[in-house]
Amino acid sequence: MNIPFLDRFTKKQPEPKPAGDEEATVVQIDATALSRVFSAPIWVRDLGLLAWFLVGVAVLLVGATWLLAVTSTITIPVVVGAILATVAGPLVTKMHKRRVPRAAGAAIVLLGLVTIGVVIFLLVVGGLVEQSAEIEQSVDEAIEKVEDWAKDAGVESSSTTENAKSGASASGKTLLEGIAAGIAGLTSLVFFLTFSAFATFFLLKDGPAVRRFVDRHLGVPVDVATVITGNVIQSLRRYFLGVTIVATFNAVVVGLAAVLLDVPLAGTIAVVVFVTAYIPFIGAFVSGAFAVLLTLSSQGTTAAVIMLIAVILANGLLQNIVQPIAFGATLDLNPLVVLIVTIGFGSLFGMIGMVLAAPLTSAGIHISRELSRAKALEATAAEGREGAPPPPPEHGLLGTS
Repeated sequence: MNIPFLDRFTKKQPEPKPAGDEEATVVQIDATALSRVFSAPIWVRDLGLLAWFLVGVAVLLVGATWLLAVTSTITIPVVVGAILATVAGPLVTKMHKRRVPRAAGAAIVLLGLVTIGVVIFLLVVGGLVEQSAEIEQSVDEAIEKVEDWAKDAGVESSSTTENAKSGASASGKTLLEGIAAGIAGLTSLVFFLTFSAFATFFLLKDGPAVRRFVDRHLGVPVDVATVITGNVIQSLRRYFLGVTIVATFNAVVVGLAAVLLDVPLAGTIAVVVFVTAYIPFIGAFVSGAFAVLLTLSSQGTTAAVIMLIAVILANGLLQNIVQPIAFGATLDLNPLVVLIVTIGFGSLFGMIGMVLAAPLTSAGIHISRELSRAKALEATAAEGREGAPPPPPEHGLLGTS
């Protein structure tokens, strides 16, 4: 018989646990938690991805630069033709609307461009050749003036004369080498002009078809591709229109100063200023130096200083007034940004890069802005559709669809 009271004395009592000995607990740990413990922080991974992205962009730029350098004989004429066709394309379109075939309109526009180029070449080169003797005499006088200034500054006449002679000898040698190189590269020049005219004609004639082909094969939806190509074309046209206005203004100011100062080849100076204005930053220095040197050699120091002031005003203060009016808000670029991208693109892609840097950068900004605006409008429309009541059921010929 079991008596509960006696069971307390018969059952073996558990041994007491020593002090400090606690029962061990088992904790379940997820393997994914351990993997996150030993993984790199998120900002380190983002930094690594950004570094690889920059490396990829650098490799792409180096590869594109190398490819353009290797194929420059073909790519540069095509790029020049594309620029001319983009700028002059509206003329062909207007003639086509007046029942003129695009081929005939392209031929007329191309003939006009060639005529303008020949006239500018004859004005510049013809004027220089016609006044070559006077220019040579003026340069000799300028050297004498520099020598006189050196004497007044305390420089020995013999060293000045020797430096002038050595400089003239080196200049003559460089000129002969340049003429030889020019004769050797005449074939390349002829090919460049011929292929540029060929590319310009076909891009003028088939411009809309080429754009539709590019829109379909750009690798993005057709609507997005249309926005991209449209902004690039618009930026190029507005940029060169603004440059033409600024070039005309600079040519008028400098040419008028040359006429007032009675400088020979005033027309040639104005044409050189107009043409070189299409080369960002460098063109202004070249045309300004050309005008000041001719003025110094023909009219003296005072007239040269006045011409220098006119050049600085034309390319500086007055241009800052005219250029915003000419460009308006089309480029939407800070002048510092224009300078940076122009020098950067010029270092990578040469003269073509300098010319296209500002309009392509402006086009990129406008494209990004327009696509962001379209995306925001689409998101707003989607939110409106989610909050709107469901549309009523449509009834077809056989009842409820």
